[in-house]
Amino acid sequence: MKISKEFKTGIISVLAIGLLITGVNFLKGNSFFGGDDIYYVYLSESGGVTPATSVYVNGVIVGKVLDVSLTDKKEDNKKVLMKFSIQDRNFKIPKGSNIHPGSIDFLSKGLIIIPTQDVKGYYSPNDYIQGDLSSSLIAEVKQYADPLISSIESAVSNIDKFIVSFQAFWDTTANSELKMTLVELRQTIHKFGNVADQVDGLVASEKNKLSKILANVESITGNIQKSNDKIEGILGNFKTLSDELVTADFKGTITEAKTTLNKFNTLLESANNGEGTLGKLLKDDQLFNELNTTNQRIQNLVEDIEKHPERYIHFSVFGAKTKGVPLSPSEERKLKQLLDTTNTK
Repeated sequence: MKISKEFKTGIISVLAIGLLITGVNFLKGNSFFGGDDIYYVYLSESGGVTPATSVYVNGVIVGKVLDVSLTDKKEDNKKVLMKFSIQDRNFKIPKGSNIHPGSIDFLSKGLIIIPTQDVKGYYSPNDYIQGDLSSSLIAEVKQYADPLISSIESAVSNIDKFIVSFQAFWDTTANSELKMTLVELRQTIHKFGNVADQVDGLVASEKNKLSKILANVESITGNIQKSNDKIEGILGNFKTLSDELVTADFKGTITEAKTTLNKFNTLLESANNGEGTLGKLLKDDQLFNELNTTNQRIQNLVEDIEKHPERYIHFSVFGAKTKGVPLSPSEERKLKQLLDTTNTK
């Protein structure tokens, strides 16, 4: 059977179209034979990831990014929708994994999947996943470089200010001011030299006094050293006294004093209530009146004896009969003492 040229041309055209479609799909990230698992992830921004970019898990390529587009949803962190495929049949995305665009090296980017360690299930094909935005490598370098650049700029600014100040210092006016400063410095040094000469002269003139003062100080320290034993004895006695004071029975003494005060208070209370001899003296008016009456009678008797002693004592010079009340020598002596005491009062 003879095949016509038109038939051959048609077959070749179909094969060419098939190969073209397969190549385009491959460039887009699809497998040659299809059947890849498709997933969708929401991101705040694409991070420079474009279609046909690889999907990485632990640095290994497991799929391709198929499409990157904006979403019309208004929720936060859902501004970019990225469609990607997983070509590895043995890999499934655990729920809770971190998915974000990032830099693989200085030149290439990719969609990075960091599987979670706490696996509680897996995403199914065609699921929509909420991703995270990770800083790119250039952003991280910029993060570290920005403070360094700021420090360099500040240092350059300070150097520029120093150069300007240095130039201003060495102009004509500055030279004259520097010259005046040097002159004043020289005068100051000269004054310091005069002061040093005066101090030197003072030390030379007062050298004898200083020697005597130092000798006296040395003598005092020697006497203190000689009296060291006495000082130690005094300190030992003071320590013994302090120990005896510490060990003294202050508590017992205070207790006895408290007991004595209680007894004294009881005695005063009894006297105030008219109990006992002291209470009767304080409270019994009759006893006071009787004592007062007796004292008054004794006083009258003493006065009468002073005025009329002959009524009570009679002496006979010639042996006459004695009149009145006879008294013994001891009774006369007591009566005389009573009279002397009364006169003294």
